[in-house]
Amino acid sequence: MLTTEENEALTKVGPGTPMGELLRQFWTPFLPSRDLPEKDGVSKRVKLFGEDLVAFRDSNGDVGLVEENCPHRGASLFFGRNEFCGLACNYHGWKFDITGACVDMPNEPAESNFKDKVRVTAYPVRDVNKMLWTYMGPRETPPPFPQFEVNTLPYDQVYEPHVMTEECNWVQGLEGDLDSSHVYFIHGRIAQDSPAIDGQIRGVWTNDRAPSLEVVSTRYGVVYSALRKINDQGDIHHRVNQYLYPFFSMITIDTTINVRAWVPLDDEYHMLIHMSGKAVNEKTSPQVDAMMVNGFASAGGYVPETPDPRTRYFSFANKSNNYLINYENQETSMMSGIPFLMNLQDRAMTETMGVTYDRRKEHLGTSDRMIIHVRKQLLAASRAYQEDGSVPESVDEPNLVRVRPAGVILKEGVDWKEATKVVRDSDAGEEMAFVPFFE
Repeated sequence: MLTTEENEALTKVGPGTPMGELLRQFWTPFLPSRDLPEKDGVSKRVKLFGEDLVAFRDSNGDVGLVEENCPHRGASLFFGRNEFCGLACNYHGWKFDITGACVDMPNEPAESNFKDKVRVTAYPVRDVNKMLWTYMGPRETPPPFPQFEVNTLPYDQVYEPHVMTEECNWVQGLEGDLDSSHVYFIHGRIAQDSPAIDGQIRGVWTNDRAPSLEVVSTRYGVVYSALRKINDQGDIHHRVNQYLYPFFSMITIDTTINVRAWVPLDDEYHMLIHMSGKAVNEKTSPQVDAMMVNGFASAGGYVPETPDPRTRYFSFANKSNNYLINYENQETSMMSGIPFLMNLQDRAMTETMGVTYDRRKEHLGTSDRMIIHVRKQLLAASRAYQEDGSVPESVDEPNLVRVRPAGVILKEGVDWKEATKVVRDSDAGEEMAFVPFFE
């Protein structure tokens, strides 16, 4: 249970808020590279940490991310002309490059140096492995770029990012990845032999739906294992997942490299950005790429984009239509009946809590240990930054995030922390450790 003050401290992310200031210390993914495909092409409105921004790819192919309102008289730079290495406001022609410098002021006298005194707020951008990242913090020189394994794979081994907008605060979304006990409920089958849907087995199954959680703090965040008995011979399935400051997670899905970001757009919307790739020297498949670009195609795809950037990557299946729940499937095969597509089932749970659930009403149990621990870590990190400017170590040590999740089977009593130490290390040379977490 959280107090009202703690709940707000976790979920409020705008400029000047304690959590918002902490989040801005980190490099943040914000848009797939495919959304700005052309030099001097169409710009995109971006909402990030409560700020209204515009992203554009200039004549050199570099990406700028600038405040939406022109510093002249506040007109939207989204309508600006993207040409000749800058974004020119359509109101009076003031033009800004990707650094925020004003490079042209055509409605002022030619001899004027006024343009040299005006800037628009601009944030540095890195275009890495099909994803655009930005740094919105106060440092003149940004911290080192995070070396997540997916950021360092060869380009053709990286899948297109999958993005889904959620209509709730970012913490509610993140906590789904910190909760292994929900898997066999919202994603579960009614029975081990539940009938197929559209020719495919949908959902997971286990006899042990009450995992024991062991949680360990790390220099980059928290790692935990969800332990389940799988037979009477002492075999224990360990689902070892990672939380990485401030909004990243790694979950055992399959043998792909992955990192997921739960990026706040504002206090009431966030994006789930799933970045993944192949660890071995094997090109990604067009079929998987297509699924990542539009994993909701079979359920109506995404709604048309509007001038509100929070509608980008908002799926047709949403709370306004009960996420297209199929009651026949719920009765005969699946626990939820909600289509088993990407994170749609999870989203139905986190969104219907409301945009920010009143955490005073919670009754947390033993299966919520990871959630409790991460909340404490985040609040402590936020307070530390407010008190003395200190930040989590992973801000300045980019290799700390070179870790993996793991799925393994160990004998009862074996120390999973020691047994999985090597396979959780991205640079250890081991293959991805994955044992399916269902029977």
